[in-house]
Amino acid sequence: MEVAGRLFLWTVLAASCGAQLNSTVAEGRSKCTASVGGANLGETHKALILQPNADENCTWTIERPENRSIRIIFSHIQLDPDGSCESENIEVFDGSSTDGPLLGKACSKNDFVPVFESSSNSLTFQILTDWTTIQRSVFIFYYFFSPGTLVPNCGGYLQALEGSFSSPNYPKPHPELAYCVWHIQVEKGYKIELKFKELFLEMDEHCRFDFIALYDGPSTTSGLLKQLCGRGQPTFESSSDSMTVVLSTDYANSYRGFSASYTSVYIEDVNTTSLSCASDKMRVIISKSFLQSLNYNENNLQLNDPTCRPSVSNVIEFSIPLHECGTIKKIEDHTITYTNKISFTKAPMSALITRQKHLQIVVTCEMEYNSTVEILYITEDDIIQNESALGKYNTSMALYDSSAFENRLQDSPYYVDLNQTLFVQVTLHTLDPNLVVFLDTCQASPTPDFASPTYDLISSGCSRDETCEVYPLFGHYGRFQFNAFKFLRHMNSVYLKCKILICDTDDPTSRCNQGCVSRRKRDISPYKWKTESVIGPIRLKRDRSASGNTGLLPQTHEAEISNQPLSHLRLFSFMVLVLNVLVVAVAAVKYFVNQRMDHRYQKLQVY
Repeated sequence: MEVAGRLFLWTVLAASCGAQLNSTVAEGRSKCTASVGGANLGETHKALILQPNADENCTWTIERPENRSIRIIFSHIQLDPDGSCESENIEVFDGSSTDGPLLGKACSKNDFVPVFESSSNSLTFQILTDWTTIQRSVFIFYYFFSPGTLVPNCGGYLQALEGSFSSPNYPKPHPELAYCVWHIQVEKGYKIELKFKELFLEMDEHCRFDFIALYDGPSTTSGLLKQLCGRGQPTFESSSDSMTVVLSTDYANSYRGFSASYTSVYIEDVNTTSLSCASDKMRVIISKSFLQSLNYNENNLQLNDPTCRPSVSNVIEFSIPLHECGTIKKIEDHTITYTNKISFTKAPMSALITRQKHLQIVVTCEMEYNSTVEILYITEDDIIQNESALGKYNTSMALYDSSAFENRLQDSPYYVDLNQTLFVQVTLHTLDPNLVVFLDTCQASPTPDFASPTYDLISSGCSRDETCEVYPLFGHYGRFQFNAFKFLRHMNSVYLKCKILICDTDDPTSRCNQGCVSRRKRDISPYKWKTESVIGPIRLKRDRSASGNTGLLPQTHEAEISNQPLSHLRLFSFMVLVLNVLVVAVAAVKYFVNQRMDHRYQKLQVY
């Protein structure tokens, strides 16, 4: 009887679980039929697979709560490929009906992943199909979000000639409901080569859930190069000087995300030379056609240090370290300049005459304010040409687990206890060994925009908090520690922002060597080499459960697309295992209780 009862219980549970899974799939997989006419949607996030028939015209409306915005993503559209966008399309409106402002239109001919955001309390989309009888499918994902909530390291503008970036939290699982846009812009005359060191997103044939969209241009409507997901290490190249990278994630199944780097590839044209400056090197491009017009070739070129040679492809490229290859550093009036010279070897000493022009290219990078000012001097028979551009210091700020500053913390948000000691390091990424970082000001704020209120941890190089300890100057690193706190009458998130100064160790009068200076005694002109870094949020551990799912653990999609039999089998096996454990536990408890009861109430023998 006991075995029969257990089998009956397993059967009931398996049937109920199967029914629940089937109902979930039915909820996520909705057909847009003329008889249904669409629906009203109010869940905080939802995935839908719509399979419209021929000659459909139905409308869906999404209602949101106050102080939230709606983002809707059409990550896969399979409509009539031969139909026109006028006869078969998806239109999105800002409001509760199709009478509201038109946000945009999508169809099979779109060369981008359609994404729309509503500023009102509702959003409406309408699907219109023609008479053609084909199989159609539209995957839609929407969710509500707060416009003021920022995901750290999510998107931005990359304007150096080369650089790297990664998904938020990398190499840990990416956050849920993230939409990040990176705009890569290099100088004119270059194109972009983008390499993924690692790509690890949810696998799907059409990349409908978590995906990366690459665009060949400065915006998300510039032309889709590829929609990526799954695993791999692909490489892409733009056709111009700009590229846009989008990361979109849903509410389930978070993986490592991605890590990518890019470099700029020179496109040879009529331009003669170009110069760009980074935190650790100068980059000079010289056109081969320009050299040929002067009857020179790359073997005639040399730097101050002739052992440093250029790389040659379709152009000649010098990558000149700021502290090597004969580069001269000069410190004057709180300004650091790095200068080198590209010269052309002269004719042999035995020659009496030459018909070649004497040409020198003097390249100078001047570090000033929150940027790198680039100046290019070309002297050709006493003719001087100037060229300049702007760049930024390459700095970063991170939390560490101890005063050794060895293990960088990757969690975002980072959960702490009140009064826990936090260790912060600001890093300047450069190869110049004589530069040091000085922490001028560090502030805390409950919001990422650092609107009121703010709290000073460090000001004018002085500690303003009783628990804050500023470490001595240590090369390219600015370090301090303080005890965690929260802002009263505010959310329990804390963001940190530090303004730093960059000095040369050979300048004894620099601001960095003056240390803490009170405001009343301070009489220093505005310092030129400065920048700032931001990190956050930091939250209290007790608020972890209140913040909801962090997106680090896999969940089940509302729209389950594949592997349904496998999911049934796994769930049934798990339930069988749990029931067996429960039965064994109950039997063991019952046995020990009976033993104990027999001992306590043993009958006396009668003689």
